[in-house]
Amino acid sequence: MQKNKKIFLALFIIFMLIILYVSYDISKRTTFPGSKGNLKERISNEVESPAK
Repeated sequence: MQKNKKIFLALFIIFMLIILYVSYDISKRTTFPGSKGNLKERISNEVESPAK
């Protein structure tokens, strides 16, 4: 039983490291939506872009 606990603990640590790395990577590639102001110029450019 002790060997099974060590294997489980090792897999859990590896899994958590992968999850933390993916979370960090995603957070660096995106910005918080509230940090951008709702400028009229930016909104109008976003609305007009798909129509073209």
